[in-house]
Amino acid sequence: MSSKSALIVSAHAADFVWRAGGAIALHAKKGYDVTVICLSYGERGESAKLWKQEGMDLETVKVARRKEAEAAAKALDVHDIQFFDLGDYPLDLSSEARDRLVDSIRAVQPSFMVSHSLWDPYNTDHMNTTRFVLEARMVAQAWGHNPGEKVLGAPQLYLFEPHQTEQMGWKPDTFLDITEVWEKKRAAIECMQGQEHLWDFYTNVAKNRANHFRRNSGGQAGGRKAEYAEGFQSMFPRTVDEL
Repeated sequence: MSSKSALIVSAHAADFVWRAGGAIALHAKKGYDVTVICLSYGERGESAKLWKQEGMDLETVKVARRKEAEAAAKALDVHDIQFFDLGDYPLDLSSEARDRLVDSIRAVQPSFMVSHSLWDPYNTDHMNTTRFVLEARMVAQAWGHNPGEKVLGAPQLYLFEPHQTEQMGWKPDTFLDITEVWEKKRAAIECMQGQEHLWDFYTNVAKNRANHFRRNSGGQAGGRKAEYAEGFQSMFPRTVDEL
């Protein structure tokens, strides 16, 4: 097992692909063991293409979405993908589910974590996931929770880009150049057959964020060239020795 690890918590089975696929592939390439936890398959609310097929049922949708997510995870070189199957629209975020997430966080001991924006009135599963993750992160740090286990340190929690960005109060302060792993992300995107309408949307998002990367790395003339990037908002202060 690598000494470097990362944990991505995705409300639905496709969220990690659209919004953090580049970060996953890039850090896997850098030697991180990246674990992805999908709280649900998105079987009710994010599988319209499947539900339009005659005779469709819930378990068949779940199986299809799981296969898509597993194929995407393989394309991104994910170390481990876990499915909590908590239902969706809405997620059933019980205390038992929280303890399960705490166990996973402690097992992974992530160098950093990634999840959703804090606000999403279009999809409360997303913002409820982040509150859930923050609570589990707090519990995982508590010495009195399952005493004797290795407690969590204080990994940064990055919030990946929501779908309706300007409506979410999400303000990126970190841009990641994913150009060298873009083909992996695009391959993962194309695994999500149930949401083909989003393939080009998130390709365009990555191109736009590359523009922001160039400008914030020194300006359009002096900045570092990037063709594709992802944006993140850090939840906690970052400590540095120089600016």
